[in-house]
Amino acid sequence: GELPRGVRYLVCADPPGPRIGNGGSTLHVLQCLEEQYGDQWTSFTVLLIHSGGYSQRLPNASALGKIFTALPFGDPVYQMLELKLAMYIDFPLHMKPGVLITCSDDIELYSTGVTETITFDKPGFTALAHPSDLAVGTTHGVFVLDPSSFSGKGGLEYVSCHRFLHKPDVETMQQSGAVHVRGERPQLSSSGNHGDSGMASECVYTDSVFYIDHSTAKQLLLFYKQMGTLCCEIDAYGDFLQALGPGATPDYTKSTSNMSKEDSGLVQVRQQLYSLLQGTALNVVVLNNSQFYHIGTTQEYLFHFTAESKLRFELDLQPVAFSIFPDAANTLDQLSIMQSILEPGCVIGPGSVIEYSRIGPEVSVGKGSIVSGSNINFIVDIPSDCFLSSVSVKINDRVEYVTMVFSVGDDLKKSVKLLSDIHSLQFFGASLPECLDLWSIEASDQLFSSEDTRLGLWTAKIFPVCSTLSESVRVSLNMLNSVQHMSAFKLSSFQLLSVEEMLTYKDVEDMLKFRKEIYDEICLQRQKEKS
Repeated sequence: GELPRGVRYLVCADPPGPRIGNGGSTLHVLQCLEEQYGDQWTSFTVLLIHSGGYSQRLPNASALGKIFTALPFGDPVYQMLELKLAMYIDFPLHMKPGVLITCSDDIELYSTGVTETITFDKPGFTALAHPSDLAVGTTHGVFVLDPSSFSGKGGLEYVSCHRFLHKPDVETMQQSGAVHVRGERPQLSSSGNHGDSGMASECVYTDSVFYIDHSTAKQLLLFYKQMGTLCCEIDAYGDFLQALGPGATPDYTKSTSNMSKEDSGLVQVRQQLYSLLQGTALNVVVLNNSQFYHIGTTQEYLFHFTAESKLRFELDLQPVAFSIFPDAANTLDQLSIMQSILEPGCVIGPGSVIEYSRIGPEVSVGKGSIVSGSNINFIVDIPSDCFLSSVSVKINDRVEYVTMVFSVGDDLKKSVKLLSDIHSLQFFGASLPECLDLWSIEASDQLFSSEDTRLGLWTAKIFPVCSTLSESVRVSLNMLNSVQHMSAFKLSSFQLLSVEEMLTYKDVEDMLKFRKEIYDEICLQRQKEKS
């Protein structure tokens, strides 16, 4: 009962086989819409949210999906999905049939004049644009706006786009005319334009959400059907938008710098997409008074939820949301507690996030840590900068539990090809071989779960399977403790899984059951307090 009922929801998984990227998924979804609704979909306004991905940089979202990330406000707590629906609630009224495409870990907040509305009614593509520092531009898409149609004044402006740059370097932005000086940019210092503020007034306009009108979507669908099967990863941003606007050139189709795996097929598909989309308009809605936020990494997550972030202020994020929390909490403000039950006596350090967990009276959590989906009912000190997330797994029809533990700064995306290079993998400040020694695990190719010889923290089979949730937390914290104190802790008797395998064996229903128990207990407690 937390989602609006008057909407059709459709969940489409990628077809089996090789990964096809969010661009491939977009094409696949168009096909699902047509199969499910036939000609009806010609009149639909569709919100397409990409919610897959392994979420390697924010692994507490890996098992249940980024779009269901809990946010620290609302009663019961809102998840990213509800926030997306709320943010875009005004769009459909001013939208012709078509598809609005967005990711599941970004938030766009904007302010426009009373009479200004964002409309999506032009043929081709229409994208929202946000003023950003040049550094932000290097990791995003950047619009080169047509100078004749752009003034840079007012809250909202409709501009045509000359070309789209995908993750350009600063030099490329400057040479292609993407850099603007913002006249009315709010300065950090209230006094006149001196000191660094001259630098700060340079900006580029970066991408977020974009819309494809129905006839363009239909063209893309036809293209997808003619291709048969797709064997490479297409990027909805890089591979669709770079083909648009009068200044587009096909150079990008050959560049492999942004590919996760070099693909012979990719160049060909990009060239076909380029010739299909070339000449299609890219309209840009410039929101001068807006901000784009990304919550895709542990660092961003901790910052926006617990520090004095602008997002926290703008959304009025709460230190404690829909939780049972003892009154004795003194460092209240720099916390984020979501749908959790904390017993009197426990101590949570500043800058930490606790979600969907039960924390017993003799637990202390250090600073800047993340605890997710765990039950901790024993005496323990969880160190600072610790990432702890529990997953239910079903192995041979039995529900068991595994808890992954890392430092919030550990790089789960990093991988090496050779066993002799695994010393470059860091686990909580120690090299992986050091850790394996302490845990009595032999370093071999069998230690890693991936078929494609990627050796990394994501594929290392190091996490013990236990029969209860709290036991799995206890054992994983013992592993961590052994690394921190360089003391042995034997794991050889346990069945061990990698994070990758946890996601293969995950038991979503059991995880949701645990969340529901916490939910019911909080509701019950509220009832008691009221009566």
